[in-house]
Amino acid sequence: MPLKHQKTETETQLLNERIHHARHYALVVDKTLCVGCEVCKLVCPREAITVTKVEKKQGEKAQKPKIDIDLAKCHYCGVCNTMCPYGAIKVLIDGKNIRSVVEKESFPELIREIKVDTSKCDTRCVDYAEVCPLNLITVTFLTPDGEKIENPDELSENEKKNLKTQIDIKTELCPCCRICELKGPTDAIQVKKIFYGTMKIHEEKCPEGCRDCLDVCPITGALYLSDDAKKVKVNETFCVYCGACRIVCPVPEAIELHRTTVKHTPVKSGAWNKALEKLASTKEVAKELRAKGATKARDSVDRRF
Repeated sequence: MPLKHQKTETETQLLNERIHHARHYALVVDKTLCVGCEVCKLVCPREAITVTKVEKKQGEKAQKPKIDIDLAKCHYCGVCNTMCPYGAIKVLIDGKNIRSVVEKESFPELIREIKVDTSKCDTRCVDYAEVCPLNLITVTFLTPDGEKIENPDELSENEKKNLKTQIDIKTELCPCCRICELKGPTDAIQVKKIFYGTMKIHEEKCPEGCRDCLDVCPITGALYLSDDAKKVKVNETFCVYCGACRIVCPVPEAIELHRTTVKHTPVKSGAWNKALEKLASTKEVAKELRAKGATKARDSVDRRF
């Protein structure tokens, strides 16, 4: 039995702790990063996580859904830590972020494939920091001597040519919406999505004047208003299929979301199949099992010959 089992919540953080003689377990939700999506809830093997709609006040915008974690059910396995597309959850053991489910290959990691080629950059690349909807990109310009330049536009054209561009992306927090790639000033950044799927808004079911999904969508441009400003539409190019919009929607059938593919590292355990079925579909599970079978067959042939 733990010496102490407690929950602490502030405006910016939710903290669950289980303190033993030998170990201190902690689950930390950073509310400034959490968007209230449904991914952690779906993959939690103990069904310890709830994500609920926050009732909005009259005349105000909808608020992002609220996450809560049941102290009695959570056993600090780290699945939510591994699968959060926004990097908002951390599971700590004695203060260290240890993901044992990944180390034991019982659960995969999400693959965030982001490539940066600064050779394609010029001073316009400062705009990458502006287009990122989550403020995850920092652009720095350096002289050949390593001196940081705050205002490169004040330099002469020859001086600009000699500048070195440094682009830093907080990859572990990035849901891979591709906005930086497609709206950026150059083609210096290439991104592949984590989740692929389909998202459809049934406009005939949307309440007139409702903007709740648009209010909570964390990716600027994934949802937008129609030209007559009466209905919300989806741009699947930028949608990360997180599901926050579906949680706040007052008409459950108005938003139809299906994840068809999840990019992740290889995994051997069947526990992932159960999570994947909730996260995506039985079809996706079947596809993975076929892929694993083909891989085993190839390995068998390789060993034989």
